[in-house]
Amino acid sequence: MIVDDNSPDGTGRMADEMAAKDDHIKVMHRPGKLGLGTAYIQAFKRGLADGYDRFFEMDADLSHDVKYLPDFVRALDGGAEVVIGSRNIPGGGVEGWGLGRHFISKGGSLYSRTILGLNVKDLTSGYKAFTRRALEAIDIESIHSNGYSFQIEMTYRALRKGMRVKEVPIVFVDRTAGASKMSRKIFVEAIGVVWRLRAESAFGKI
Repeated sequence: MIVDDNSPDGTGRMADEMAAKDDHIKVMHRPGKLGLGTAYIQAFKRGLADGYDRFFEMDADLSHDVKYLPDFVRALDGGAEVVIGSRNIPGGGVEGWGLGRHFISKGGSLYSRTILGLNVKDLTSGYKAFTRRALEAIDIESIHSNGYSFQIEMTYRALRKGMRVKEVPIVFVDRTAGASKMSRKIFVEAIGVVWRLRAESAFGKI
């Protein structure tokens, strides 16, 4: 499933051409830039409605290497219900980032882990797998985050629902074309989301 937010570079057109040649490829077109979180949620809802049992999410700019997918499958076969491609466990890492991006990523994960009391090492990874049971337990309709904090909220809700979460090592390779979508607004949103999740948990809303 490719979700295209009316990309100006022709991504939607190219995706349609691929889908016309391969029935396994589905394309969802949206009228504009509606955010990372809503893109994933709409794709998950489509997959659930179509009867899929396993869901994999990854960046489409080749930062996430498909060679790690067998590791995700093995983890699911072993009983995991959420699998995270982790940059922060032995064997994982990042290529192409400067010190600033490293600091923001690791600092953000440490901050979130501390506030939420989690042992997951990489809370902001966008390379993940979910079982149908996990997505149904999370209740994706209740997800409010839309930026990179979406990844934090999905993992936190899964753990709160008792889902078994496993991390597998990946090496993230920074995109060689285009610009990163990380912004001050996204960073500030993530800080607020962590405290919202903690409050909702304290009042029994999660």
